Amino acid sequence: MMSIRSSVPFVFRCAALLAVLAMPALGHAAELDGSQLHVAWGVPFAGVLLSIAVLPLLAPQFWHNHFGKITAAWALAFLLPFAAVFGPAAAGAGVVHALLAEYIPFILLLTALFTVSGGIYIRGNLRGSPLLNTGILATGGMLASLMGTTGASMLLIRPLIRANDNRRNNVHVVVFFIFIVSNIGGSLTPLGDPPLFLGFLKGVSFFWTFKHLFIETALLNTSLLVIFYLLDSYYFRKEGVRPVDPTPTNERLGFDGAVNFWLLGVVVALVLMSGLWKPGIEFNIAGTHVALPSLVRDAGLVIVTVISLLITPQSVHANNQFSWWPMQEVAKLFAGIFLTIIPVIAMLQAGENGPFGAIVRAVTREDGTPNPAMYFWATGVLSSFLDNAPTYLVFFNTAGGDAATLMGPLAGTLGAISAGAVFMGANTYIGNAPNLMVKAIAEDRGVRMPSFFGYMVWSTVFLVPLFALVTWIFIA
Repeated sequence: MMSIRSSVPFVFRCAALLAVLAMPALGHAAELDGSQLHVAWGVPFAGVLLSIAVLPLLAPQFWHNHFGKITAAWALAFLLPFAAVFGPAAAGAGVVHALLAEYIPFILLLTALFTVSGGIYIRGNLRGSPLLNTGILATGGMLASLMGTTGASMLLIRPLIRANDNRRNNVHVVVFFIFIVSNIGGSLTPLGDPPLFLGFLKGVSFFWTFKHLFIETALLNTSLLVIFYLLDSYYFRKEGVRPVDPTPTNERLGFDGAVNFWLLGVVVALVLMSGLWKPGIEFNIAGTHVALPSLVRDAGLVIVTVISLLITPQSVHANNQFSWWPMQEVAKLFAGIFLTIIPVIAMLQAGENGPFGAIVRAVTREDGTPNPAMYFWATGVLSSFLDNAPTYLVFFNTAGGDAATLMGPLAGTLGAISAGAVFMGANTYIGNAPNLMVKAIAEDRGVRMPSFFGYMVWSTVFLVPLFALVTWIFIA
């Protein structure tokens, strides 16, 4: 198990120190006025996202070895000048809010889902027929909103690859798995995809996306499953006699570590509780209001994670090749993202009077009301090439940042932002964290996955027309 110190990103240890030093004045720190900021304050945020998007392609080994240092450098490039210009109190208040209100709940949920799903091993070797493959994709698409796109992807990708390891054509199986399980399937609850959980933390109700995106999600997943079945059937017939299965097994199909399914239910209950239980008790921690249900939820997620690690047999983790590396990567990257996005959110909340007024005008109609179709595509395009969680936050705040208004009069706009962030994270490998994880696992098991741009050919052919259809029917 990784140590507590190694699990905390360096940049947030520095930020926490700054917050402690500024603690006496934090209660009096004024709210950041984005209209008074220069657009240059957004450079560190852009630097983090561009580094995530570009460096893994241009210098993969360098990025792999130093991504934590690069992210920390960008975060400190914002934090230190900000503290010098606006004072330690203002910088500390921003750090405390990012830490308590967003980063810690976000990371704890991902860690719990990652740990619990990593404690479940599906044994046995299925035979990868078109019907079976379609069934696994459909099951994963439904599970993604319950256990997260990361959890569902990690649970099902290995048995799916084993089932098809004697197929000559199996690249399309993994590509459509990324489309459905690693992205679109997670659009119905805050558990499904990180952007929606960030919206939940901002005040969007738990079942809001289920009520407002169910039909769009069902249309996309059903269409993709039909297309996949036809495509897989074509390849299946074309292959004729298949080679001997390289991983034959007489094991009965079943689950090892199945007790983790109960822990998954506890995770769902904790998140639901934090959204439904309203005792009216809050704690003011250095200017950030933290509700009692949120504290109970986060403490419960830590307990679930520890219990899962203690009760899961080592053999299950070994079979799943369970490693903390993916979570360490996410923790470090998002530490930088949540810090550097502080001034960006403030500037967007300033609306047309702020430095990003052009962005606000681009997604706004002439009468001053939001244009949902523009929000859908703007959020989606950026989510394709940047991470979809910070992209969601950017446009959530561009639309005003008030959850009650966005769920009410501006429901169409919030639905467009949510759909764009989750759906179009499937357009590239870097649109959503599970995409690269699934690609790495598939390649490790001999699947010759397409290149970055080769994958985009698949998404352009099969996804973009469906997104256009969704826009025409539901959004425009």
